[in-house]
Amino acid sequence: MTTNIQTMVDSSLSTWESWNGLGYSERTAILTQWASQLEANAKSMVEFQCRNALEHVGETLLMPGPTGETNELYSAGRGAFVVTADIDAPVTAIVGQITAVLVTGNTLFICLPTGSALSGKELVSQLEKAGCPHGVTVAVDCDQLADLASHTAIAGVAYAGELSTSQALARQLAARDGLLAQLVTETDCELLPVIGSPTYILRFVTERTRTINITAVGGNATLLELGSGEH
Repeated sequence: MTTNIQTMVDSSLSTWESWNGLGYSERTAILTQWASQLEANAKSMVEFQCRNALEHVGETLLMPGPTGETNELYSAGRGAFVVTADIDAPVTAIVGQITAVLVTGNTLFICLPTGSALSGKELVSQLEKAGCPHGVTVAVDCDQLADLASHTAIAGVAYAGELSTSQALARQLAARDGLLAQLVTETDCELLPVIGSPTYILRFVTERTRTINITAVGGNATLLELGSGEH
């Protein structure tokens, strides 16, 4: 593991909390602004993913609890994801992956091959001009993909392309130490049944609960917040 990879991962995770805490409406506004400069099909894909995120995971649910206590169930991003694709993966697939990762509150490494339909550096520039904070998205070279995917702090990899490459990525992630990483693959780049699913965004979130107790001694509120251990 190179020092450069460690530095990039540390920097990405340092921006994750603020991006994750921004909220779905704010992130959707930024991504919608980005979509305005994309071609029609890509723009529709961004809008589709944002709409599904607001519908399926954007709402905080109030759960029953004793008098004087509130219990909330909500979703949050998992951390830092890598988005990668084969050289012939369509724009809509790549855009769908990027949108799903970002709208759900994750930071992003974009790792696309030279000659791909989209440029990682150009995508980062577009997103930052649309309002995405610096450091939330980072373009990386494909020769860094293996080291990034092997880093135990990477929450997952989203890949669009051949089944054989998907299987190789699965074996690599399974061989890692530490927490299991999520592999989200789309191997039908024509019909996009995975990326085009209304519940695709659920693969990039974790559930959290927040309990606020206002019956503590002296009337001081206490807060307990539980997640799935993204760190």
